[in-house]
Amino acid sequence: MSIPFWCLFIAALLIYVARAPVAKAMQKEGGYDNRNPRAQQAQLKGFGARALAAHQNSIEIFPLFAAGVLMAHVTQTQGYFVDLLAVVFILSRILYLFLYWRDLATARSTTWVVGLVCCLLLMLSPAL
Repeated sequence: MSIPFWCLFIAALLIYVARAPVAKAMQKEGGYDNRNPRAQQAQLKGFGARALAAHQNSIEIFPLFAAGVLMAHVTQTQGYFVDLLAVVFILSRILYLFLYWRDLATARSTTWVVGLVCCLLLMLSPAL
């Protein structure tokens, strides 16, 4: 399996890694409400709310990254640049989660832009 495909797998896992702190925050708020978790999530404040936002953003960015990886793959665009973009995306997403959880908004937003640019460049890689 290629490096970009491994990164795609890791990006999928990161969605669920980002979910774990949400569940922990919900547990602290009187126990996890499995009957109506979305209503409970809507009530989260502070760290819990940031963890939920980080989880949701992980879901939102995944299709763009997947599209970039798949565009590079179906056009047989390979090499160091594509591999580098995929790895930098994963590193940016890991850092993004930690920055969101720690409430470092400016650094988080900058890191988000890095990940977005990686996705867009992956999509453009067949033309580069």
